[in-house]
Amino acid sequence: MPRAANVLQRRSSNPYLLLRKLTSLALLSALLAGCLTSLARAQTWPAHGLRIVVSLSPGSSSDITARLVADGLSRLLGQTVVVENRPGAGGRVAGEYVSRAAPDGYTMLLASIATHGINPAITKNLGYDPIRDFTPIIALASSPNALVITPSIPANNLSEFIAWLRAQPAGSVNYSSGGEGTSMHLAAEMFNTMIGVKTEHVPFKGTPEGLTAVMTGQTAFMFPNSPNAVPLAKGGKVRLIAATSLKRASWMPDVPTMAESGLPGYEMVAWFGLVAPAGVPTPIVDRLSVELRKVLTLPSVKEGLTSQGLDVMGGTPQALGALIASEIDKWTKVARAAGMQIQ
Repeated sequence: MPRAANVLQRRSSNPYLLLRKLTSLALLSALLAGCLTSLARAQTWPAHGLRIVVSLSPGSSSDITARLVADGLSRLLGQTVVVENRPGAGGRVAGEYVSRAAPDGYTMLLASIATHGINPAITKNLGYDPIRDFTPIIALASSPNALVITPSIPANNLSEFIAWLRAQPAGSVNYSSGGEGTSMHLAAEMFNTMIGVKTEHVPFKGTPEGLTAVMTGQTAFMFPNSPNAVPLAKGGKVRLIAATSLKRASWMPDVPTMAESGLPGYEMVAWFGLVAPAGVPTPIVDRLSVELRKVLTLPSVKEGLTSQGLDVMGGTPQALGALIASEIDKWTKVARAAGMQIQ
């Protein structure tokens, strides 16, 4: 027998090589079967109703946003889309719940700056990984906060207010928020760090109580969600200095931004998006993304979001994933600079 044939025979009879070949074939078969299963699921999806889990109570801005989107998505898919409220622990209850749900495209979380931005930055034992445990689908809408001050303070714009703050003894000025770890709290700490002042945080149980403190002069300023600030500013109860977005909000074009008012680089925008548990088949994610982009163009949805002081976002799953990563990085740096205690 020729030498080459002998070598071939020895290789083919080697049990180790044979086992490797069989293992490779088994893995390839399993991978192919998984792909076919995912494709089959995608082709029949959705076979029944969907749900959007919200981390706040009914009637909140998050809840209203989710219901507007759920109604539009239900009409396009021809399936019921329900909103399920799971409030608690600043969004951690809902986040952990959805992270453990089946990755089949039927359960989504209304992610936000809280669940996928601030909480990961200030919470040690979050209960979920905001990147590893979720599949981004689409960014829905955003809204800036607003800097409001007590009307008796002699400042009509950001530069004058910063000058007034710097003239006060360190630690003598208080600011209010709707609670520890909220976007209002982080927005104020970023402001303090950027202008080099030290002010004292006075957290309240919610936004209304914090705004009342500003109106009565108990605290000097606050960074509430802009829809809460505009009516009070129009009534002269607070003075609205600037919006915290880089661009002026479409629904309040006359309000300047912090950046254009003399604090370049300052940005704090509350946002909502939809994420699903990690592992949802790509065809289902793509289908959801396409359908939800259509939802955001529906007049009823656009008008409903605008009426809440929200600007429509949209975009791809990759864009939302990039936003989440950048938000976590940003607020982690703010928390460290402010010396905030990790919970």
